[in-house]
This record gives sequence, C-alpha cells and structure tokens, in this order.
Amino acid sequence: MPLAPTGELIAAAAAAGGAVAAFNVITLEHIEAVIAGAEAAGAPVVLQVSENAVKYRYGRLLPLARAAAAAAARAAVPVALHLDHVHSDDLLRQAPGAGFGSVMYDAARLPYQENLTATRAAADWVHAQGLWIEAELGQVGGKNGEPPPGPHTPGARTDPAEAAAFVADTGVDALAVAVGSTHAMTTRTAALDHALIERLSAALDVPLVLHGSSGLPDHELTAAVAGGIAKVNIGTALNVAMTGAIREFLAGRPEAVDSRGYLGVGREAMARTVTRLVTVLRDGGTPASEPPRP
Repeated sequence: MPLAPTGELIAAAAAAGGAVAAFNVITLEHIEAVIAGAEAAGAPVVLQVSENAVKYRYGRLLPLARAAAAAAARAAVPVALHLDHVHSDDLLRQAPGAGFGSVMYDAARLPYQENLTATRAAADWVHAQGLWIEAELGQVGGKNGEPPPGPHTPGARTDPAEAAAFVADTGVDALAVAVGSTHAMTTRTAALDHALIERLSAALDVPLVLHGSSGLPDHELTAAVAGGIAKVNIGTALNVAMTGAIREFLAGRPEAVDSRGYLGVGREAMARTVTRLVTVLRDGGTPASEPPRP
C-alpha cells in the first residue's frame, strides 16, 4: 500500500487510546524487521530516518528512503515515512522529493527564542510542501554521546506554559517533550515524570511525542500513553536486539562468513522487539504472534 500520512496514523491511534510506534532505521534489515514486526502485531508503524543515519550512509538520503518506500508498498499494515532530528536546512529541503510525509525539525539545542525562530521558518516551509512537522522543546539528552540533562538542568524538562506558547508561535503539528527519558539507553531503567506529561497534554492541542523510549520498561510506556503521549520514538532497542543476536550467532559459529546468516538472525530479533513494543503501545501488552521470517 502507499505510504501513510504520519499525522493520520497518530490521530487514529490517539483516538483509540494508544500511540504510534516510530522506529529509527539504519539498514535494509532494520526496515524489513520493523515492517515484519508491525505486520505480526497487526498495527501501523512509522519508519524514521535520522540525520545521523543519513550521515552514516555517506550523506545520501535517497538510497535508504527509496528502500523504505519500496518495502512499505508491500506491507500489510499502514507505514509512514518520517525524517527525524533534522538540523540541516539542506536535508530538510530534500524531504518532499524523497517521499517523506513528515519531519522532525530539531532546534532544541538552541536558546528558546532561536529555537522558536528557526522552527517557525521550518514549519512554514514544510507546510507549504504539504508535510507534517514535529519539533522539540526541552532538550532530551543522550544523542551523539552527550550526557543526559539532570533534573535541575535548564531545559531538562518541558514547561507546559512555555510549550503552549511555542506551539502557538511556531505552528508545529506535534511536540517532542522532555519528561525524563534519554536517548541511546541500553538498559530499560528510566522513569518518566507522569504528572508533567498530564500537564503538558492538558496544555497543548497537538500530539505529544516521546523520544529516548528504548530505556523505558513497558509499564512506563503504557503509563506515558495513558497520560497523553501519542507517538513513541524507538531506536536503540532495535540495535540492542540486533547486536545481541549477531554476537550470539557468531560466538557459536566462528567459521561463519556469509553475512546472510548473522544479519538474518539480527533481523528476526529486531522484528520480535518491534512486535512486542508495538503491542505494548497499542493495547497495553496483549500478546501477539511471532513475526514471520521476512
């Protein structure tokens, strides 16, 4: 089926009391695993390509974007394509031609007024192209090796009144909020400020997005969705699953050289992770069938 609009998937999930899972992809195996896992759960999903992933792919957006779109066209569930954590205006302007239906423009590292000005300009341009835009207020730490912000660090938590003004002044369609999660966590030990999530949900009339979700246990994710989170970004959890499966495979087969063997088990491990997380976010963890072998 054709690529689905990100905003429509989020709106439908929120209306049903759930959230859309959005997975960051780096390789074709990531793409295939996300779609296989979502199909096993019978739920829509968002494929996300970050600016860091583009840099890894020699700075070229189209190869991964075209692969994602081609895989989505054969999917049995709705799949959206989202360009994530964009800092570069040049990359932002490649989004429409590469098939993306939405972008996350990330100026959260800037002081508030500079973030607002840059995001307003990005939102105006993105909307003129017919795309949906997400922004961030209150920086979520952990990207590019940076330490997570402490509880008393300026910008470590998103202020509801400031967030409402930011959304009104920028015109963004969704807001990523800082509520206690951290990017790149490899253990599921983080805890969220659920009272703050509820205050943000009450203050804003756009969907709330949770970044850095790989470090959260299931009960934290379900509570976040109950509090008003409508899109949940996940990346590191896939890499943990893939790397662990590959390490185990190669440890038991030191003679192995065919990459299809270890990439295949890595893909299957990621698909199982996707099925579990999509199910948790959709309906609180009712078991789903195992994903098929792609």
